Amino acid sequence: MEITLITIFTLGYLAITLEHSLKIDKLIPALAMMSILWAMISVYHLPVYEVDTLLRELKPSHLEEVLLHHLGKTAEIIIFLLGAMTIVEIIDYFNGFATIKKFIKTKSKKGLLVIFSLLAFILSAIIDNLTATIVLITILQKVVKKRNTRIWFAGLIVIAANAGGAWSPIGDVTTTMLWIGNKVTTLKLIKYLLIPSLVCMVVPVLLATRLPAFKGDISDALEDKDGDTHKYGAAMLYLGLSAIVFVPVFKTLTHLPPYVGMMLSLAVVATFAEYFSSAKINITSIDVEHEEYSSHSPVHSSLSKIELPSILFFLGILLAVAALESLGMLFEFAGSLNATIPNSDVVVMLLGIGSAIIDNVPLVAASTGMFSEMMDHPLWHFIAFSAGTGGSMLIIGSAAGVVAMGMERIEFFWYLKKISWLALAGFIAGSLTFILMRDFIL
Repeated sequence: MEITLITIFTLGYLAITLEHSLKIDKLIPALAMMSILWAMISVYHLPVYEVDTLLRELKPSHLEEVLLHHLGKTAEIIIFLLGAMTIVEIIDYFNGFATIKKFIKTKSKKGLLVIFSLLAFILSAIIDNLTATIVLITILQKVVKKRNTRIWFAGLIVIAANAGGAWSPIGDVTTTMLWIGNKVTTLKLIKYLLIPSLVCMVVPVLLATRLPAFKGDISDALEDKDGDTHKYGAAMLYLGLSAIVFVPVFKTLTHLPPYVGMMLSLAVVATFAEYFSSAKINITSIDVEHEEYSSHSPVHSSLSKIELPSILFFLGILLAVAALESLGMLFEFAGSLNATIPNSDVVVMLLGIGSAIIDNVPLVAASTGMFSEMMDHPLWHFIAFSAGTGGSMLIIGSAAGVVAMGMERIEFFWYLKKISWLALAGFIAGSLTFILMRDFIL
C-alpha cells in the first residue's frame, strides 16, 4: 500500500512540475492528489501517527484528530497569505508602488542594478518575493525601454528578491510556513539569515557589474507618464508596509498565531482605504442603497484580485504532504537519509538545489515532517535559506522567477546560460557564510 500511495504522490508531483507542458493548472493535481491520499488512508484504515518532537518518535493517533490538526496548521498559513495579499492589492489600488520610482534617479546601468537589487532585497522581506518582483519589474519597464537590457535586470531582481525573502518570516511562503509552524522565531531568523542572505544577493550583483550587459548608461529611458498617481498613494504604501511589518511584533507581544495579527493589520489598512476612497465602509457585503459607492470599494476590488488558485494549491499540496507525514513515511525517510548522508548541511543544500527543479513549498512541507529538531535549531534556519534562495538557479525554480518569466518573456535556456551561474555563486557563498557564522560566531 505504501508503494501505491507514494506512486500517487509522485504522479501528482510530476503533474505539478510539468504544469506548463501539460497546460493544466498545478492546483488541479494538488487537490486531486490530496483528496485521493486521505481517502485511501480512510478506506483502508491505515494507521496514522503524530511526531513527538521531544522524544523524536512516532506516536499513534486517530485519523480525525490528525486531519483536523493538519487542516488547522494549513488554514493558519492560508488565512495569513489572504490577509497579506489583500493589503498588497489595496496598496496597488491607490497606485502606491509608484512612489518607489522616485528613488530611481541615476541612468547608470550599474547604479540601476544596485538600486533595483537593494529595493528587491528590502521589499521582498516585507511584501514577499513574488509581489516585490512584480512591482519592480513593472517599474523597470517604465525605466528601461529595450527588452534585451531589461531581462538582465529582471534576472538579478529574481535573485535579490529570493534572497531578501529568505531572512524575513513574511518574505517567502516557505519561510512563513516554518515561522507559523513554530520552527523558527523572528529574531533568531533575522540573526541567522540576514547576513547570509545579503551575501547571496551581493555576490551575484558584484559579479554582474563586470559583465558587458551592465556597462555604460541607460540612454533610452522612458518618460514618466504616471500622471494619475493617487494623492493618497504614498500614505497607503507606508501604511500597508508598516501594517505587514507589525505582524511579527504582534506575535511577539501576544504569543498569538500570526494570522490574528495579519487580520488586525488588514482591518486597519482597509479602514483607511475606505475612508480615503470616500466609499461606504461595508467590507462584508454590498449595500444596495449605496451600491454606487460600494462598487468602488478598494477592499472589494482588492479581494477580487486575490490569486485563489495559488491559495487552493497551498491547501492541496500541504495536506498531501501531511498525509505522507501522518503515515510516518517522511519520518522514516529522514532516518534513512541521515544514515546515508550523516552531514545534515549536505542534505539541506541538496534540498536547496532541488527547490530549483521542483516546487519548494512541498519540499519544505516535507522537511517539517522529516526532521524533529526543536524550535530555532540552526537546521530550520538553513532549510529556510536553502529553499528560499536555491530556487533562483532556474527561472522556473521560484514564484518570483516564474512571474518574471511571464512578464518579460524570459526564455528558460537564456536564463540558464546567463543568470543561473550567478544564482549558484550567490547560493554557495550564502550557504558557506551561514555555516561559518553558525559554527564560529553564533
